[in-house]
Amino acid sequence: MIKTHEIKAQSRKDEGKGASRRLRHASFVPAVVYGAGQAPQSIQIEHNTILLAAKHEWFFSSVLDLNVDGSVQKVLVRDWQKHPFKQLMMHMDFLRVDENVAIRVSVPLHFLNQEKSAAGKTSGVVISHNLTEVEISCLPKDLPEFIELDLGELNPGDIVHLSELKLPANVEIVALHLGESHDIAVVTANTVQEEVEEAPAEGDAAAPVAAAPAKKDDKK
Repeated sequence: MIKTHEIKAQSRKDEGKGASRRLRHASFVPAVVYGAGQAPQSIQIEHNTILLAAKHEWFFSSVLDLNVDGSVQKVLVRDWQKHPFKQLMMHMDFLRVDENVAIRVSVPLHFLNQEKSAAGKTSGVVISHNLTEVEISCLPKDLPEFIELDLGELNPGDIVHLSELKLPANVEIVALHLGESHDIAVVTANTVQEEVEEAPAEGDAAAPVAAAPAKKDDKK
């Protein structure tokens, strides 16, 4: 069952840098909603609402119920601007979605049972997660919050490609439609060989350098 996540917002009429600055001082985040053949709408959201939601993966990869003044519309987070060093969201863009039209979204990968696998238990094996998210295409109702990859059977030397991911029904990986060369490695389990420095053979040691004779003082 697909979870629903509601974000409450209010419409706004004041626009421009000055209006946005005043909103931020009042602990609101200025935002815009656009798409689905409708006119863009300027909105404002309480900063704490955004700050709490942004701590979850679903906020950036799920279809959200954006409640603007009591009217709910389905949206995706399409862009956001954060303060360079403060824990502040400066601006957000939301894209309206048509429930009958496929969307393309990057969703996170969750890696399971890696420590239980043969590769995970073998000394000298480095398991690399080459991807942490993957772009998929599906109808909004079929959008998963994440995709799980079970690594319980991973052995040293194994490579897991995009085509080996187990996807929910009606979900496709965008890259796989571009050809076999785009079926890249998601996880690799490589054995790292330690370099052992060889000890010098007997007789190969350099002979000690004789000390240079001391110079005698010239007598006049």
